[in-house]
Formats: sequence, C-alpha cells, structure tokens
Amino acid sequence: MAQKTTLVACPTCGKAVAWRPENAFRPFCGERCKMIDLGAWANESYKVPTEHGTFEEDIERPQ
Repeated sequence: MAQKTTLVACPTCGKAVAWRPENAFRPFCGERCKMIDLGAWANESYKVPTEHGTFEEDIERPQ
C-alpha cells in the first residue's frame, strides 16, 4: 500500500512542503524560511494575544 504524503504550505513563503520526519525544517520549506520566522518573533513582529494585559503589567516590582 502506498503511503500518502501530506503537503502543507510553508508559513513564510507558501511553498508546498511534504510533512515527513526527514524534513528537519517542517513546517518550513528550509532553514532560510525557518530563520526568517524566528527573526520575526525576535523582533516582536508576531505576538500571542492575552486576556489579562501584557507581561510587564503582571510583574510585581519592588518599590
């Protein structure tokens, strides 16, 4: 029986990528797209929404 290959779109460039254990960069098509995405997180281009405000507001600071 032939194994079905699942294709996903690279989140950075949209190229079709086979979802296989051999693909070390999945869901990305390669290292370049993976690093572009990591850089976007590091530059705070992406943010995870929260219900309770920002992290800085939740920190108790000494007075």
